[in-house]
Amino acid sequence: MRLLQRSLCALMLTASLAVLYLHVWSPKPSARVDLRNRPERAPEQLLKDHLLVPDKRYAHITFRIKKEILELLPNNVCKCEVESSMNLPFQKQLFGYVWAEDFANTFSPSELPEISSMREQEYRSYLQRSQSPADQLLIVRANSPLEYPAQGVEVRPLRTISIPGLNLQATDRQQHYWVSLTATMGTFDVAAEVDGVKVEGEGNMHLTVSGSQLDNLNRQLQFVTYTNTLFHPNTADTVQFSTDKHHASFTIRIRHAPTPRLHNPGSPSGGTNSAEYNISALVTIATKTFLRYDKLRTLIDSIRKFYPTVTIIIADDSKTPEHVQGPHIEQYFMPFGKGWFAGRNLAISQVTTKYVLWVDDDFIFTPRTKVEKLVDVLEKTSLDLVGGAVREITGYTATYRQRISVQAGNEEGDCLHIRQGYHHIIEGFPDCVVTDGVINFFLARTDKVLQVGFDPRLNRVGHLEFFIDGLGMLHVGSCSSVVVNHASKLKLPWLKTEREKQYAKFRYPSSTDNSMITKQNLFFFKNHFKCMTSN
Repeated sequence: MRLLQRSLCALMLTASLAVLYLHVWSPKPSARVDLRNRPERAPEQLLKDHLLVPDKRYAHITFRIKKEILELLPNNVCKCEVESSMNLPFQKQLFGYVWAEDFANTFSPSELPEISSMREQEYRSYLQRSQSPADQLLIVRANSPLEYPAQGVEVRPLRTISIPGLNLQATDRQQHYWVSLTATMGTFDVAAEVDGVKVEGEGNMHLTVSGSQLDNLNRQLQFVTYTNTLFHPNTADTVQFSTDKHHASFTIRIRHAPTPRLHNPGSPSGGTNSAEYNISALVTIATKTFLRYDKLRTLIDSIRKFYPTVTIIIADDSKTPEHVQGPHIEQYFMPFGKGWFAGRNLAISQVTTKYVLWVDDDFIFTPRTKVEKLVDVLEKTSLDLVGGAVREITGYTATYRQRISVQAGNEEGDCLHIRQGYHHIIEGFPDCVVTDGVINFFLARTDKVLQVGFDPRLNRVGHLEFFIDGLGMLHVGSCSSVVVNHASKLKLPWLKTEREKQYAKFRYPSSTDNSMITKQNLFFFKNHFKCMTSN
């Protein structure tokens, strides 16, 4: 009998331990977060027609339309049309010839509907990924008794903050005051309790604060906290704030603070021709070469006359590569003919300095190629990239300044407009201007160039496409006083070497080459453009 009892006790103890083990060590279900794109969250389009349909309260008020101003508002119906102009002498030489191009024409009528459908699907997905509730327009209505932070409140994922600025300004004396807060990605609590105030919903997504004394209630609101409970590295929670018949909304941004990427500027005595900046510590020179080793070595020799210790990075996709050796030179080899933008990506990906100076392999440094001037502009302004000027063998100096804009369109796509020129002169730098696209000789913040990147599908033609992809991310300038020379391209055809002929074949594609078609297809699908105008 005793043996049976001991056996039963042992069995019960084993079962209890097993249950305890399963409870403690078994995997717990994690919270589920729906990260799928929701069609109902698609951004609203801004139509100027909304102005012409007033609220019912104002329907009886007459108004006069200023057509010249109304046409400036976005209407999502853009067109790429050549503006009419007077025929002036030397108009093309002075102002350029404006032309228009429709990218849909590069597709056959049978394939255009399918490609347009896929593009629209990808575009909607892009909008949903790139926008958050923090981008929504929130209007604080007049005469509302609620005070709250319209923008600017931020919490790190899964952390807690106090919510500033919550207040109730009731004009009439009431027997009872109350406010409520509702969130979707976090919970509320209070850091302290105020006498005479009732708080309901601590630790939940809905919090109600009420009391008979307005001052006490407002004091309690100063202790309200918000804790993010659903992890997301970069989004926002839209909080509903209500009392009686009044309702308001504000956002709490949820994100990790961006991790800084700082660069050691080095001591001013860096062995350069600048007393203020250590160019070797701040700048890396990057270039892409293909078959032109004679010009590449000329470039390197010219750099070393003025910047003997600056690192030079070379991306090389020649078929039979030659090793270019020397102090502070890094050469990276690529598959044969991999291409122009792919080489740019490779070269700049290896830069570790704060700035990268991009040059073509047939440029030549002169006493006017003062990199420290470009560094000075980037150090003292908000610009991300600043271009210089290129002097041709004919004596003509080019800056290639371009103004780029995108006009909103409909489901057919947006309109890209490119014009020569700039926006304004930079204060403190009279020879520098703000523009959107510059010549192929520029100094840029390395992290910003990496953020935009170069599309490797542009393997034969391309330059301005980088600035189009960077529109809205790059603040661009151009300085005419920093000049690099361009090696001569003039050579009689029968004097060209086999290597020079092979280079010309790749550099200047024939009419049957698909490089231009590829570029137009990328504009159509990747950038959601339907057409462009340019000069």
